[in-house]
Amino acid sequence: MASINSNEVSLLENGNGNGNGNVVKGSMNKESHHRYGRTAHSMSSSSLRKKSELTLVQKVPCRKFRQFLVNIQQVILGTKLAILFPAIPLAIAADMYNFGRPWIFALSLLGLTPLAERISYLTEQIAYFTGPTVGGLLNATCGNITELVIAVFALTQNKVAIVKYSLLGSVLSNLLLVLGTSLLCGGIANLRSEQRYDRRQADINSLLLLLAVLCHSLPLMFRYAMGSDAISAAPILALSRASAIVMLITYFVYLVFQLWTHRQWFEAQEEEDNDNVTEEETAEIGFWSAFIWLVGMTLLVALLSEYIVDTIEDASNSWGLSVSFISIILLPIVGNAAEHAGAIIFAFKNKLDISLGVAMGSATQIGMFAVPFCVIVAWIIGVPMDLNFNLIETGSLALAIIVTAFTLQDGTSHYMKGLVLLFCYVVIAICFFVDKSPLSNSNNINSSTSSLASA
Repeated sequence: MASINSNEVSLLENGNGNGNGNVVKGSMNKESHHRYGRTAHSMSSSSLRKKSELTLVQKVPCRKFRQFLVNIQQVILGTKLAILFPAIPLAIAADMYNFGRPWIFALSLLGLTPLAERISYLTEQIAYFTGPTVGGLLNATCGNITELVIAVFALTQNKVAIVKYSLLGSVLSNLLLVLGTSLLCGGIANLRSEQRYDRRQADINSLLLLLAVLCHSLPLMFRYAMGSDAISAAPILALSRASAIVMLITYFVYLVFQLWTHRQWFEAQEEEDNDNVTEEETAEIGFWSAFIWLVGMTLLVALLSEYIVDTIEDASNSWGLSVSFISIILLPIVGNAAEHAGAIIFAFKNKLDISLGVAMGSATQIGMFAVPFCVIVAWIIGVPMDLNFNLIETGSLALAIIVTAFTLQDGTSHYMKGLVLLFCYVVIAICFFVDKSPLSNSNNINSSTSSLASA
């Protein structure tokens, strides 16, 4: 019996095969994959995927049931993180039976890890059918979906400090932890060869992040210049909303720059990884299957994010850790573990362009899209969120971006650069570990603005 590969099954799902299982040519080909290109994010996520063996699926006589099993095998079992999927029903059960709120938080955090990687996989599958432009926009939108969903749920509960902490932590984690570990491991693994990368992508991301620092610094300086929170709250909020609009406009121009005018700068090194490209020339599941899975997993991310927002303070009290440390350090490390691991793996292979694309690209997406997006969403729902992240947080962000920009300015790398970035992250983590200030005191500006709004 002829074997049925994943490409044939996906084509049959979409009506591109005949009744005998022969694939009709014309749906997707190598040329369409080349037009789609492979971004650093998709290459990074693919490093944690495993090839599904479909020899048993071909023995299933019912076509629809066979397609269902293929989807289960590709989507659920097609990742090395599949072992973490049981954390999702366990988190739901823990919530239903009131097992313990710190346990709900921990299980939800673990459940987000494979979901984030699978969402990246599903957006890549959809991109094979929609073309490079829509695929790039999907990747730009869903690349940090977990941070966005957590932030939106926190905003609906008026937990602005948690929103700021989690988004700040994502930027710091990408710039210092992920990039630092990648440069350190890559430098140690390639001691006999000089590691080089394309400076152009790093330069444009550094410029965008410096603009983000300016937009965060001005509200902070405005607060200290005015002296009184009550007097400066309303102007700071207006300044933050205007800055958020500017940041969003800049980010959309950046998408045009990335997806159209300078697309070649951001495509991964396909020509140096021909074997992997050959394996992934075509989609593994059909368009509608990928779309339905994407919607379902996004809903699961929303559910787990709601659990995290509801239980983070209980976990803080139970574990003796501050909310700032959990939000800035633990959430980004666990939530984006799959993407981070992929970046480090490619650094070992001396492919720093991919590692840089993951770390700098994610930091730029959070800093220039997620943060101003949350400010606008908060404005719409009547929650006063500004861009003043307080002195320690803004200072950490500014120094992290400046140190990273200096580190990447010459286009070469060695393990010492990675070590310095990694130790910068360790020092910042220690800072927030020893910071035991209550959550209510971490956002005085917003409380003052709320008073003005209610008045």
